[in-house]
Amino acid sequence: MLALLGSIAFSGKAIIVKLAYRHGVDAVTLIMYRMLFALPLFALIAWWAGRGKPALARRDWLGILGLGASGYYLASFLDFMGLQYITASLERLILYLNPTLVLALSVWLFGKRVTWRQLVAIAVSYSGVLLVFGHEVNFEGANVLLGSALVFASAVSYAIYLVYSGEMVQRLGALRLVGWASLVACVLCIAQFVVLRPWSAALVAPEVIWLSVLNATLCTVAPVLMVMMAIERVGATVTAQTGMVGPLSTLMMGVLILDEPFTGWIAAGTALVLVGIWMLARWKD
Repeated sequence: MLALLGSIAFSGKAIIVKLAYRHGVDAVTLIMYRMLFALPLFALIAWWAGRGKPALARRDWLGILGLGASGYYLASFLDFMGLQYITASLERLILYLNPTLVLALSVWLFGKRVTWRQLVAIAVSYSGVLLVFGHEVNFEGANVLLGSALVFASAVSYAIYLVYSGEMVQRLGALRLVGWASLVACVLCIAQFVVLRPWSAALVAPEVIWLSVLNATLCTVAPVLMVMMAIERVGATVTAQTGMVGPLSTLMMGVLILDEPFTGWIAAGTALVLVGIWMLARWKD
């Protein structure tokens, strides 16, 4: 139940971002507000997870800075930028290619061997994304290409975080690492706004403020805690498989809340992505 709720809550991020864009806010301002409201919560997580633990060493701080910049700041910013141009459904499908990107980086950086079964699973997943992408390009135009490229770059950035965080997770613990890395991302997102926007840009519609509070709590901090608690109880494999509900929940919320179209192409693409990721998880060895 924790894994299911965490996946659904996290998938709601794209819906809230799309709703906020209707009020004329830009990506830099919107992500600043999300991280501003999330910052004290992540600080509390970092403090709680670090109680009674040894102080962080210099290499720990350097690792946290690097992972926070790539895994949370850059990935979040690119995702928010991409959502200006594509539907929430396509965004979630692209982000769900993350396991295939982690595998590709492991092959490239660490020489991990890939089996023919894994290649088949990857091909199935990407064919699903390409199916939905091709459908949206035909109807929405060139901006879909830009938005998809930005979201794909976000997925790559987060995959880099996952690949390099393995050793630090073992040493610091998942919750402590997430807390500190997210704090780094919060500071970078707020600093980005200060550098790139005048203070007057912070004057946004009240709806944007409330949507950002909801995004920071229900769709950012809460899913992190629920997924970590789920992993403690049922393990990473079951949690990851339960998380496959994410694209489906985004698709349904997009249809019901944003009035996004639901076609046979989107349904078929979503099914292919989920089948491919299921195959990859099943054949990971």
